[in-house]
Amino acid sequence: MSGDLDIAANRRARKWTGRELAVRAVWELAQPLFRFSPRVCWGWRRGMLRLFGASIGRNVHIHPTAQVTIPWNLRVEDFAAIGDGVRVYNLGPVFIGRAATLSQGAHLCAGTHDYTRPDLPLIKAEIRVEDGVWVCADAFVGPDVTVASHAIVGARAVAMRDVPAWTIVAGNPARPIRPREPFAAS
Repeated sequence: MSGDLDIAANRRARKWTGRELAVRAVWELAQPLFRFSPRVCWGWRRGMLRLFGASIGRNVHIHPTAQVTIPWNLRVEDFAAIGDGVRVYNLGPVFIGRAATLSQGAHLCAGTHDYTRPDLPLIKAEIRVEDGVWVCADAFVGPDVTVASHAIVGARAVAMRDVPAWTIVAGNPARPIRPREPFAAS
């Protein structure tokens, strides 16, 4: 019948190399060493992610309950923080800038499917969370989105489009609510 989805073709499609599948399996087996490490073991978790190909800067705090799907698709700059229960579903590359904060329960989703085709091929999109950004509690950042420098994605907001620099967005879909004032010199 015309208009039907071709799920069988989607399942047959080769989305990952054999090496990628093998390393992902080993990463899954290593998860208890990440998840059950004491909260203060920031260096241990940074080291584990680096071991699996992530680029992690200095003094990055990644909480033990954070979930990173594919470490080698993750780049985190100095002094960034990834909070409790954050999900980085990084089928495509995810960049987290210097001093950016992903608060508890935030979800970065760098993968989707091409819904215009019946076989729904996988799209490995990119997400950029630039320097000084705050993605608040339970916020969602979708595929192919850039949250520009020092912007704030409010709690439970859904950012499916780029967020301009120094802008606070909120709601579903996320919309600008006001500018974020630059910091005063101290």
